Amino acid sequence: MSDVPPTGDGPDDPFEGLEDLFKEGFGEGDLDEPGEPGSTGDPGAGGGLGGLGSLGGLGSLGDMGVIGDLMRALQGAAPGSSHARDVARAIASGGSSEPNIDPTDRIALEQLVRVAELRVTDATGLQPSRGAPLRVEVVNRVGWSDHTTGDYGKLFDALGESIAAGADTDPDDTAADPMTAMLAGITRMIGPAMLSLTTGAMVGRLAQHALGGYVLPVPRPPGKPMLIALPNVEDFGRQWSLDADDLRLWVCLHEAVYHAVFGVEHVRGTVSDLLLRHASAFETNPHRLEELLDGFDPLSGGPEALAEIQQAMGSPDALLGAVRSQAQEALLPQMTALIAAITGYVDHTMDLIGTQLIGSYDRLAEALRRHRVEASESDRFVERLLGLELDQDQYERGAAFAAGVVERAGPEGLQRLFTDPANLPTPAEVDAAGLWLARIDLPR
Repeated sequence: MSDVPPTGDGPDDPFEGLEDLFKEGFGEGDLDEPGEPGSTGDPGAGGGLGGLGSLGGLGSLGDMGVIGDLMRALQGAAPGSSHARDVARAIASGGSSEPNIDPTDRIALEQLVRVAELRVTDATGLQPSRGAPLRVEVVNRVGWSDHTTGDYGKLFDALGESIAAGADTDPDDTAADPMTAMLAGITRMIGPAMLSLTTGAMVGRLAQHALGGYVLPVPRPPGKPMLIALPNVEDFGRQWSLDADDLRLWVCLHEAVYHAVFGVEHVRGTVSDLLLRHASAFETNPHRLEELLDGFDPLSGGPEALAEIQQAMGSPDALLGAVRSQAQEALLPQMTALIAAITGYVDHTMDLIGTQLIGSYDRLAEALRRHRVEASESDRFVERLLGLELDQDQYERGAAFAAGVVERAGPEGLQRLFTDPANLPTPAEVDAAGLWLARIDLPR
C-alpha cells in the first residue's frame, strides 16, 4: 500500500553507541551488581560489567593495556553470563531508565491474550498453554532483553564453548608458523570476550524493536510466559499510524500461534536441537585470521598496529567469517527448510484468524511483514550467528509451502504438519508440498 510508510531501520552497526554507554553510563561503581530478570531498571543501577567501566569505550584500543583490561574484565565469564546480559540491557534502554509498564495496560493485554488463546486453539487444534491459562509478561525493553538473554542462555553457552574449543591449534602448525601461534593466542583471549559482547549487543538491538518474544523463530524454554514488549508495540503503531487496539490483538495472536507451535514437544525439541548443534559447531581458524590481518606487523607497535586489529576483529561479520564451520553449512538446509515451514504455517494461521477478527488486518499484515524483512545488518548478523536465514525468499518459500498444502489438502492438511514427528518436512518437501503430502499418507 502506498499509504504505509517504510520502516525506520536503526543503525547498521550493532555496537554503535556502546562506547558512549561505557563512557557515560557505566562509571566506576555503577555496574557492580547484576539486575534481576524482568526488571525495568536503569542499566546504570543494575549491571555487573565491573572492569568494563574503566575501559573508556570499546573503540579505545590505543594501547595493549586496554586489551588486557578487557580480558581481565571478562576472564572466566561465559557468553551466557551477566556480562552479555548487561550489554544487552544497556543497549536496549539506550543508557537511560525506562518507566514501569502501566498496570491498566498489563491487564488489557492479559484480556486480549485470553481471546487470542481461544482463537488459536479453535483454528489449529494446538494448545498455546497446557493445563492452565496462557501466561504473558508485558515488559519494557530492558525486561525483554533480560528474559531473552536468560532464555537463549544454552545457545550462548554452546557458542562460547565451541569457539573456545576451536581455538586449540595443531602444535605442528604453531611450531612451524609463529604468526599462526600468535593469532591462535589472540583468538583464545578475544574470541569469548568478543562473543559475549556480540551476543549482548545483538539481544540489546533486538530488544529495541521486538514486539514479542518470537521476533526470531527460536523456541523459549518450556513453561516460560509469552512476552510482549509494549513500548515497541506502541512506537511501531505510532510510526505506521496503525489502530492501537488492532495492533495489540495482532501481536497477541502472533505470539500465541508461535507459543502453540513450539509448545508441541517434538517441534520444540527438533528446532532447539538444530540450533544447539549449529551453535556447538563453530570452529576457530587461525589461517582465516591471517587473511583478515594480512599485512599486520605485530612488531611495529603503536596505536596504528592495534587499530589494524580493531578494524579486522571488531566487525561482527569478520568474527563470524572466522569461525563458521563446514558442519554448520551442512545443517543449514534442514534448519532453513523447517523454519520456512513453521513461518509459513504461522503466517497462514494469522491470515485465517486475523481476517475474521481484526478490521484493519490487511494493513497491519503488510506493515508488519515489511518490518520483518527490512531488518538492519545487525539483525541479520544475529540471525546468521544462530543459523537462521530469514530474508524475503525464505518467508516466500514458507508461504508457498503452506499455500500448496492447503490447495491440495485443505486447512486440515496443513494442521497435520505438527501432529507427528515423522510429519516434519524435508528440504525437498518444503519446496514441493505434493511430495510431503504423498509421504505422510504412505502406510507406516
